[in-house]
Amino acid sequence: MRFVQVDDVRLHYRADGDPARPCVVLSNSLGTDLAMWEPQAAILARDFYVLRYDARGHGRSGRGTAPVTLQRLGLDVTGLLDTLGIARAHFCGISMGGMTGQWLGIHRPHRIAGLVLANTAARIGTESGWTARAEQVRRAGMDGVADGAAARWFTHGFIERERPLVDRLVATLRAQDAEGYAACCDALALADLRPDLAQVRAPTLVIAGAADPVTTVADGERLAAAIAGAQLAVVPASHISNLEAAPAFTDHLRRFLAGCVSARPATSPASRA
Repeated sequence: MRFVQVDDVRLHYRADGDPARPCVVLSNSLGTDLAMWEPQAAILARDFYVLRYDARGHGRSGRGTAPVTLQRLGLDVTGLLDTLGIARAHFCGISMGGMTGQWLGIHRPHRIAGLVLANTAARIGTESGWTARAEQVRRAGMDGVADGAAARWFTHGFIERERPLVDRLVATLRAQDAEGYAACCDALALADLRPDLAQVRAPTLVIAGAADPVTTVADGERLAAAIAGAQLAVVPASHISNLEAAPAFTDHLRRFLAGCVSARPATSPASRA
């Protein structure tokens, strides 16, 4: 296990691949941890230095003491890169991680070489909905959220076919620190990047799940339309598409990142702080 101190929080991360290669950061969704990226990490590590981390309040990362905002989640990423001496990286985030990626593309464009926004939107849900969920878990713990998670995350067919995997993910959610989860709900309640999306200049791939009830294909289309030159890919999956449609998701991700790398000079030692 590896940890770095970023401001008020101790972040847990894992690194795979050759650190001399271009870096790609993988950012988890609400209520999961870095293990969700297992299908992609080993394959990407053949060509990239792959950094996975647990978002604050998730997995083995600390909760921190500061109120959680989308800005704070974005600065955690740049703090991790700073500590590891990486000036610029590709970034792939799903759901909450995708909102973190949007914030980085808008507010820290010089740190982002390529951006993959999966199963996400510039505005997810409503302030009242997120506030109610935060209040629920603070009052009653994670069981109520965990009980309905599988149906939000995956299609019925995938749940039936891959029950052990689904059960592991739900168990991870059930064991989640309730206050850490609630604090991220607070951040999502206030996060609305719609007015600023046109500022994203990094090459961008938007991935949507054809059966996603949380962030729909229409959300993905609006996201791609708002970012100049963005590509859109739709995969046969619900909300956690990197697991339900792992081969298709990984293929889209690899081809996009390969295009980003071939369009720019190779990473040099000067690109690392």
